[in-house]
Amino acid sequence: MLDTLTFLLEKLFLLAHIKLSSRLPPPLTGRCERDDAPQQPAAPPHRFQRGDLLEVPRTLFTHFGIYLGENRVAHMIPDILPVLTAERRQIQEMVTNTRLLLGVLSKRASVRVDVVEDFAYGAVIRLNAMDQAVLRSPLPGEEVAQRAELMLGSVSYSLLWNNCEHFVTHCRYGSAQSLQTDQFCEWMKLLILAQRNVLLTALLGLLSMVCLGISLSTALPTLVIPFTLWMAS
Repeated sequence: MLDTLTFLLEKLFLLAHIKLSSRLPPPLTGRCERDDAPQQPAAPPHRFQRGDLLEVPRTLFTHFGIYLGENRVAHMIPDILPVLTAERRQIQEMVTNTRLLLGVLSKRASVRVDVVEDFAYGAVIRLNAMDQAVLRSPLPGEEVAQRAELMLGSVSYSLLWNNCEHFVTHCRYGSAQSLQTDQFCEWMKLLILAQRNVLLTALLGLLSMVCLGISLSTALPTLVIPFTLWMAS
């Protein structure tokens, strides 16, 4: 039951980010931004400092990594391959969309090292932008990089509770946090507080009873979930 609830929450997380990302203006490409300095043309990778927090936009999310120096970035990415093989050469190849999706479903990931260009995948890179949003002060750059290096390898993964953002905040600030997950939770709170969603939930419950038949597994959620939403609102 808990695994099912977590799975549904993660799917809602995906839908929420589709909705939220559609409200944002498209990022500029071909630039590298450092939030603690005025905007300037893109800096080459050797201008990054060891321990910098890098972030790049993806289709649905923002992806994060820690710069290790020498044009290398440590980042967590969902990946099924480490579960299937110990061959390091295969694992180190670029992660395909299939590997990534299966990694999300199997809740497995790799903290791996890639060159800056592969990490960015053609997108704009922002440096240390999270420093302004996180209340904690960043740790010294060398300590940040060493924390990242200690975590290299196969790790457990959760789209909500242990993702690439948790990885970088643990390394840079000493405490794992995901602002994207926090944003999703706020979206869920607004969803619950909207009374018009109670009727929609009840209708979906009745539809499930029609399609799947009347049983405890369909009737109970149809009654309990709308009632809980109504009381919460």
